[in-house]
Amino acid sequence: MKLKGKVAIVTGAGQGIGEAYARRFAQEGASVVVADINEEKAGAVAKSIGGAAVAERVDVSSEADTQRIGKAVADRFGRIDVLINNAAIFHGLDHRNYTYEYLRKIFDVNYFGTWLMSRAVFPRMKAQNDGVIINQSSTAAYMHPNMLIEEEMPSFHYSVTKAAINALTHYMAGCLGIYGIRVNAISPGPTMTEATKQGVPQEMLDMIVQMMMAIKRPLQPDDLTGTAVWLASDDAKMVTGQVIPVDGGMWMVG
Repeated sequence: MKLKGKVAIVTGAGQGIGEAYARRFAQEGASVVVADINEEKAGAVAKSIGGAAVAERVDVSSEADTQRIGKAVADRFGRIDVLINNAAIFHGLDHRNYTYEYLRKIFDVNYFGTWLMSRAVFPRMKAQNDGVIINQSSTAAYMHPNMLIEEEMPSFHYSVTKAAINALTHYMAGCLGIYGIRVNAISPGPTMTEATKQGVPQEMLDMIVQMMMAIKRPLQPDDLTGTAVWLASDDAKMVTGQVIPVDGGMWMVG
């Protein structure tokens, strides 16, 4: 087991990719905090995982709430080894809402939530001189929009927040490395969560798979968990500041 004895917080772990991360980390020996704004879903996932998992409700857009969970986890376990910043607004995303208010709402969760959670665990990781932060990006950060502008300029809300996560990952890695904290991001391709199934038209998914991906199938949540385990483990102890595509060959960087 690659993560035996480690304590990991996974935000947005009540379903989808976050749930897959939480389950895999527990299988690898970690104590997992299943953190989600939906307390009922978090509790159900933690209960199904068993003794290696506990549930915590958290609103990542709230500074007070992120500080509370950071302290609660540190007090309970005595350490925080890994934070996976997975929570984001994607399920039910309104792709046609270009208002400033909606853009701010998406940024509050997808970007500022990542910053606030990282800030909340930083004191404990600094004291340990050790820690891993894994941010959830997306290949949406790289996709060039091609849309007809009718009345107002689009806000590109989800894609822009994920591009911002990439930049934040680089800055955090450069700054926190002196304290033994590694910061990386995972950039998934189209992943078949309920949010994707409900929010992305099937014809668009088929087009992406057939025209843009070297491996001709969409990802399942479990396809991402091995990369997260590797980044959290000592096998990646000299890897930081990287945005790693796990996308079946959509974006071939390097």
